[in-house]
Amino acid sequence: MKIAIIGTGNLGSSIAKGLITNNAITTLYLTKRNVRGLVDFEGYKNVFLTSDNKEAIQQSDIIIFAVQPAHLEKILTEVQPFLTEKHVLISTITGFSISRIEGLVGTDQFIIRAMPNTAIAVGKSMTCICSNEMGKQRLAVAEAIFNRLGTTISIPEQQMQAATVVCASGIAFWMRLIRATTQAAIQLGFDAEEAQNLAMFTCEGAANLLITSGNHPEQEIDRVTTPNGCTIEGLNEMEHKGLSSSLIQGMVASFDKINSIKAH
Repeated sequence: MKIAIIGTGNLGSSIAKGLITNNAITTLYLTKRNVRGLVDFEGYKNVFLTSDNKEAIQQSDIIIFAVQPAHLEKILTEVQPFLTEKHVLISTITGFSISRIEGLVGTDQFIIRAMPNTAIAVGKSMTCICSNEMGKQRLAVAEAIFNRLGTTISIPEQQMQAATVVCASGIAFWMRLIRATTQAAIQLGFDAEEAQNLAMFTCEGAANLLITSGNHPEQEIDRVTTPNGCTIEGLNEMEHKGLSSSLIQGMVASFDKINSIKAH
C-alpha cells in the first residue's frame, strides 16, 4: 500500500512505527513542517520524509491525516486540488466530522474517520472507524491497515466521541491503574523494576484471558476469589473506596469535556 501520513507528530509517528514494523507499506511518505523531527525514520527502505504535503499526496493512494484539529481545515483546503478518485482519506482528528471534511474536499471522496490509540506503535491499538457513503466502499482497506496494527471495529460516527474516551484516552486511564498497582507492589516489598513488571504483565494476562476465553470479567474474578479469602477482601475494600464508580465518573467527565470542546 502507498500510504502518506500528513502530520507526523505523536500519533502519526506511532502509526508510522506500526506500519513499518508490520511491513504494511509499499511506500510511506511522512510529512512534518520541520522534517528534522522525523530523524527516527531516516534510513528505512521506501520511507520518505518531506515537508511538502502535495508531494506526499501525489505519491500515495491512502492519506492518513494526523495533524492538530486547528490545522486540518487549512491543510484540506490546500491539498484538495491534488486529490483524485484513487485517494482514500483517513482522518484521525478528534471532533472533526465527516460532513465538515466533505464540505472542504467534496462528497465524491472516500472519507474515513479512524480513532486509534498510541498502542498502534506496538501493533496493539483498539481502533474505531466510520465513513461517509463513498467511504463504505473502502472500509475494508482501512480495516486491513488497522487490523495489522491491532484490532478494528466499525461504529456509527455519533459514537466516535465516546470511542475517543474509551480507547484513546483509555490508554492513559489504564496507565494510571498500572502505576497504582506498581506503587502498591513497591509498598509490599518489591523494587521498582520488579513492581512495574508484575503490574504490566498481570494486566496483560488479565486482558488476554478475556480476549482468548470470551468470558465476562466477573467469571474470571470468580476463579480467583475464595470464601473469606484475600482477593475478595481486597476487591471489596477497593469498591468501598469507590474504584469502579471513580473510573466510570472519570470517563463520563472526559466525555463531557470532549463534547464541550467540540461545541466550540
